[in-house]
Amino acid sequence: MFTPDPIPRRTGPPASSTPLGDYLSRARHGVDGGYAVLPRSLAEAMPLPWQHQMSHLLAEFHQAFGHVQWPVYRVVPSRYERLADLDDEQLAEVGCTVEVGDDGELEYRMRDGRRIDDPEDHHVLVSCLDPIPRQSPGGPQPMPAAPPPPW
Repeated sequence: MFTPDPIPRRTGPPASSTPLGDYLSRARHGVDGGYAVLPRSLAEAMPLPWQHQMSHLLAEFHQAFGHVQWPVYRVVPSRYERLADLDDEQLAEVGCTVEVGDDGELEYRMRDGRRIDDPEDHHVLVSCLDPIPRQSPGGPQPMPAAPPPPW
């Protein structure tokens, strides 16, 4: 009735108890330490079966967390730039000032007065133009195909 053979074990690493967290920690596009952003124009350009699945997942998510007092989020496309490469407007955006020091060198300071010792290697997040195409008023547009090879 019972076999003396051991139960075969699954090969490979054990299943994670935090699969979404694991994936998001590896993801590069639209993810930082606190948020995962999905560009609406790309989501609405997904194949129809994907859109159905995504709408069901989001509906379940909102049903589960509908009791939370959600703020209004403002998402701004941004990129990392070297502090030394920023213009005055970008410096103001990141809360930084630049002055000529006593030795004649430029001194970069944060809003609270802290000096930034190496502005050439100090990277900050600044807003940029959105590289993702917006959806036209006529509805989702398919993503353009790659141009044909030159030969």
